[in-house]
Amino acid sequence: MPKLTPELVESITNSVKKGFQDQLAYTQKLIRFGGQRGQEFDVQNFVFDQFSERGYGPVRLDMDESVLSQHEGAGKFSETHSKAPVVVGVHKPRSPAKDGRSLILNGHIDVVPLGPLDLWSRDPYSGDIEGDRLYGRGGADMRAGSAANLFALDALRRVGLQPASDVILESVVEEESTGNGTLMAHLKGYKADAVLIPEPMDEKLVRANTGVLWFQIEVRGVPVHVREMGTGMNAIDACWRVIGGLRELEKDWNERKIGRLYFEQEQHPLNLNVAMVNAGDWASSVPAWCRVDCRMAIFPGVSAKSAAEEIERKVQEVAANDTFLSKNTPMVNWNGFFAEGYVLEPGSQAENALQWAHQQATGEEMQSFTTPAYLDTRVFALYDKIPALCYGPISGNIHGFDEWVSIKSLERITTSIALFIAEWCGVEQI
Repeated sequence: MPKLTPELVESITNSVKKGFQDQLAYTQKLIRFGGQRGQEFDVQNFVFDQFSERGYGPVRLDMDESVLSQHEGAGKFSETHSKAPVVVGVHKPRSPAKDGRSLILNGHIDVVPLGPLDLWSRDPYSGDIEGDRLYGRGGADMRAGSAANLFALDALRRVGLQPASDVILESVVEEESTGNGTLMAHLKGYKADAVLIPEPMDEKLVRANTGVLWFQIEVRGVPVHVREMGTGMNAIDACWRVIGGLRELEKDWNERKIGRLYFEQEQHPLNLNVAMVNAGDWASSVPAWCRVDCRMAIFPGVSAKSAAEEIERKVQEVAANDTFLSKNTPMVNWNGFFAEGYVLEPGSQAENALQWAHQQATGEEMQSFTTPAYLDTRVFALYDKIPALCYGPISGNIHGFDEWVSIKSLERITTSIALFIAEWCGVEQI
């Protein structure tokens, strides 16, 4: 049975509504900071100050490559890895409740690149509001969710309450490329009984999630003047033969979905994305080099190490059967995600509490689904072995042009988070 009375549920719901315009303005400010990978210092300094003003005693955690590189779930460092800090604040109760349980509220502050600006209908960092949509790169994914974490706690404070258990607030970087930000906080010892991450999940709970690998394939060719191209070797053509072999592997891996709960009904759960191509030096020269950046998903229960080894074997197989590549071995470089997937087992007390909170906030039963994207919840599910709840607002065009988040949905999600905190952690008078 819920610990909260109907009167308290109504009071918290009204408090979220009362503070929601301030929450929207705060979210717009987060969007307007912008900040691509490695440029998150200003927005993280702002978050640090916001945590400090609320008495959460924030700290900055630097990315420690020497520590992270020893962990099996760490993403691979590259020259583009962000050096911006992770910001962590902690709420400590005055009198911890006997039946209260601790909680991590995690959100990533990093965003993906913009793409060609002329394909946006507005400034990508505008934070514009039009109808029910709040626009901006990173608004949905996931600065709106990060703001919701903070303002859900503010809503409790406005009615004179605070969580009766520890609540850890994490604002992390590198979620979009390695997952090392959340893993760094984990390695620094921040632990709790459950975690909630309000990624843009259309008001649904993620039941299962793929792992992700990032890697580069590089091939060296034989450059000659284009008039004699038959005597050279085009590195782009050769590299594409390697990609063809990886497409065969992608097909094979997807056929292994049979018998995998939560994935068997997915049409194509594992995607190989050929994402970036860099090659050649001159239009009238046969290209001497080609480097392709790829992203590949893996099923939960498959280790990143074994999947990487299988990819390397496939590349070697293609090379061994190719006249040119057998003498010019393609190189594989692991340069980002090296992460495994997870399954959230149903029926935990944390999920039940979120289900109740969602029903109160939306009037509907909470649905769950499988997503083939990377999520930081894997750190908590795999290494802390706690209920890892990924659940957030309705959105559109994430990683695309004119990214937006639904304002009405964001208010519902913030209400749900506030009620979940109160139900899961218990509450006490400030």
